[in-house]
Amino acid sequence: MKIVVIGGTGLIGSKVVNILRQRGNEVVAASPSTGVNTLTGEGLAGALTGAQVVVDVANSPSFEDKPSMEFFETSGRNLLTAEKTAGVKHHVALSVVGTDRLTGSGPGSLSGYFRAKLAQENLINTSGIPFTIVHATQFFEFTKNIAQSGTGGSTVRLSSVLMQPIAADDVAAAVAEAALGQPVNSMIEVAGPDQIRQDELVRQYLSAMRDQRRVVTDDKPLYYGIEVNDQSLVPGPNPRLGKIHFKDWLGHATVGG
Repeated sequence: MKIVVIGGTGLIGSKVVNILRQRGNEVVAASPSTGVNTLTGEGLAGALTGAQVVVDVANSPSFEDKPSMEFFETSGRNLLTAEKTAGVKHHVALSVVGTDRLTGSGPGSLSGYFRAKLAQENLINTSGIPFTIVHATQFFEFTKNIAQSGTGGSTVRLSSVLMQPIAADDVAAAVAEAALGQPVNSMIEVAGPDQIRQDELVRQYLSAMRDQRRVVTDDKPLYYGIEVNDQSLVPGPNPRLGKIHFKDWLGHATVGG
């Protein structure tokens, strides 16, 4: 089966490509660096010729409101139009758990980015192409960025909002599984095996990395400037759970530098 992975050279995309190739599929790792650009449409028609499945794990190069909306709307329309022409039978996209709950805060937050992700999902829902949208919780690999978002001097100020983060390897496995399965024409949720508070997540990460910054728990529950609660960043009932625990991932990340 021919499968095209948009964003196939990135963190998740490269892992998805490897999994799908190991299972005997013909896989195209599509990205601007390989001559396929969803923003301009360059190379799309050629890459999608004969493809049965398209996996879109590409991300906006900017988290700012306007650029992210332009990226997801333009690339989404170009990609879905090209898929219709090529006769693609299944569109798989990676999105974020809680996207519809993270769009309400003001300037300076990531709310605009999540509005853009929601716009991308709406395009998929109305495209007429059979689809599966994989909603994943925050990646373990983003913990460093979460720490940075709350850093002021030697202090990291974060709320104790509940999270259920997941390893990128487990996300890639879930996306690959979706690509090899039948379209569900809906959303599935994937999350890590354990729930943890945001401040404790970062506290454990900094300790493992021997980072001297001190985590202070802030009473105001914010996530990148977005007001959240204990339901905002965790999946609903019966998500598909990854296998990798945060403490085990930390051990490997520490060994790997």
